[in-house]
Amino acid sequence: MSSVEIAMTFCIAAHAAVGQVRKYTGEPYSMHPMEVARIIIEHVPDYTDEMICAALLHDVVEDTQVPLAVVRAMFGPTVGDMVEQLTDVSKAEDGNRAVRKAIDLQHTAQACPAAKTVKLADLISNSSSITAHDPEFAKVYLAEKRALLEVLREGDPTLYQMAYDIAYGAVQ
Repeated sequence: MSSVEIAMTFCIAAHAAVGQVRKYTGEPYSMHPMEVARIIIEHVPDYTDEMICAALLHDVVEDTQVPLAVVRAMFGPTVGDMVEQLTDVSKAEDGNRAVRKAIDLQHTAQACPAAKTVKLADLISNSSSITAHDPEFAKVYLAEKRALLEVLREGDPTLYQMAYDIAYGAVQ
């Protein structure tokens, strides 16, 4: 099995183990990281297997019982570093949503260009779902994503433009 196939299997198992489903559709949560990976494969000509693995694993540390050390041990330092850069660092006790998002934005600003590309694909996937299913929350969410775009300029230019168009065009 390739590293991407192992990452996909790992993603499915980790999210299923905690019973995680997509908020608006109830589908298995693993569908989201698979969509993030698909967006990269379809739109980023110079993607790497490490980027695809990071896309598949980007929510594992944040949303499941899997520690970052396990991701690093199984997928290596490059994927581990990207997953770490893609994992929100704020905690509920840090303050309200605005404070937490500011903390996470500063963390993301330090990410490598490959991780920023994954984050752009994540933004595209999440924004499409939220705007389709929760237009009121989408107003708040897309405002946060417009701020996030400021630190994602080093990501893939095609995905940046797609994310920009969603963040600035979907809901005003």
